[in-house]
Amino acid sequence: MAAARNKPSTDLADRVAAFFSPRLALYPQRRRVCVGLSGGRDSVALLRALVDARAAGLPVELSALHVNHGLSPQADRWSLFCTDLCNALGVPFRCEAVVVSGIAADGLEDAARRARYAVFDTCAADWLALAHHRDDQAETLLLNLLRGAGVDGLAAMPEERALNAATCLVRPFLDVSREEIEAWVTARKLQWVEDDSNADTRLRRNFLRTEVLPLLATTFPDPAAALARAASHAGETAALADQLAVADAAPGSVKDGTLLLSPFNTLPLPRRTNLLRHFLRQHALRMPDSRYLAEIVRQLADVSPASAPVFAL
Repeated sequence: MAAARNKPSTDLADRVAAFFSPRLALYPQRRRVCVGLSGGRDSVALLRALVDARAAGLPVELSALHVNHGLSPQADRWSLFCTDLCNALGVPFRCEAVVVSGIAADGLEDAARRARYAVFDTCAADWLALAHHRDDQAETLLLNLLRGAGVDGLAAMPEERALNAATCLVRPFLDVSREEIEAWVTARKLQWVEDDSNADTRLRRNFLRTEVLPLLATTFPDPAAALARAASHAGETAALADQLAVADAAPGSVKDGTLLLSPFNTLPLPRRTNLLRHFLRQHALRMPDSRYLAEIVRQLADVSPASAPVFAL
């Protein structure tokens, strides 16, 4: 009976209310929630679930933000759909058009993500809610695993992280499956737009979604759930590594935003590497690959106090 009582609700409005309620209780003044609205099924479901939860008493001030990447001939139609949807729901709406640059160097997906998050960073809300779900988490873990990522990459997408000093990025659907979202929006006869690029298996995420995960499911039961659990375990390990880095920095390895080499080099090699990763993340610097990071640590161990080594990131 206890297991049945603890089973998550199938109503996504209940799920988002359960997600936000403890956060609002902890930060009662932080009530502004902005939904990153693409117009696709998942973000439409998140917006509608929050609207329903608000009607049921969740004390939030809702808004929505759409980023028009201009990459599809349908991009303007998607923006208009989001405008009409928010007008119908009585949700304040903002649309921002961006120019996606750096595609040749970073690839289409990463370049579009960078442009999108630059707009997200300007969001005037306490919480920016994105509709990534459990299956997205599984795909992200596989992508990062195939890139040779470390424990931070294997943690995939966090449920909550600081976007900037004023806004926290949250993913209320991260433990909700794609199948659950599909059933919920179908039952409510909701409308959404389909991104034609989702069928393009030349894009790595689409390839994993349409080719790899269905193949895994023929042998492994619910591989997306298992991969999402693995990401959660990796996230716990990454959090412990961050705590260790903070502890290693405290005795004097880092002072006033500067890495001090003498105490840094007294640490065991794995802890030096871990502290350097933490230091780079804290300064929002691009993370080098593991071989280059190891070379930086090696050179820092041999450097003289009078030298001034420079490493290009």
